[in-house]
Amino acid sequence: MNRRKSQTVLLVEDNPKDELLTMRALKKSGLANKVQVVRDGAEALDYLFAKGEFSERDITDLPNVVLLDLKLPKIDGLEVLRRIREDDRTKRIPVVILTSSDETKDMVAGYDLNVNSFVCKPVSFSDFSNAISQLGMYWLAINEVPAEEVE
Repeated sequence: MNRRKSQTVLLVEDNPKDELLTMRALKKSGLANKVQVVRDGAEALDYLFAKGEFSERDITDLPNVVLLDLKLPKIDGLEVLRRIREDDRTKRIPVVILTSSDETKDMVAGYDLNVNSFVCKPVSFSDFSNAISQLGMYWLAINEVPAEEVE
C-alpha cells in the first residue's frame, strides 16, 4: 500500500463557517492527522510549491488530498486546479472540489481540468459531516497513490 509521508489534508476554503464545519467533520472522522488550512488560491499554491510563507516547507511532503473550494479570493479554485495539474510534482495529488456551486459549467470545468471528484456542500451539518467523513475515509484510508515517480 502506497502512502504519502503524512496524512495531510490541504483545505482551501475562504468561508470561516465552512472551514469550521469541515474541521469538525474531519476531526470527528478521526482520519486526518493534520489539516493545513489556506484561505485563498494564492496561499494554496504557495503551500503546494513551498513559496512565500511556506518556503521552509518540505516540498516533497505533499498532502494526501486537496479539498478545494471554487470561489476563492486572489486566484479561483479552477485556476489552482489547473496549476496543480500542470506541474509534474503535484499533478497526481487527488483534488476534490468541495463547493456550494451546483452549476453544471463549474462541474464540467473541474472535470476538464482532471479533478478527481466534485462534491456540492450539503446544507445541513449532519449531511455535511457525513459527506466529509466519507471523503476522508476514501481519500485517506482507501485510495492509494504512487509513492514516487514511475518511469
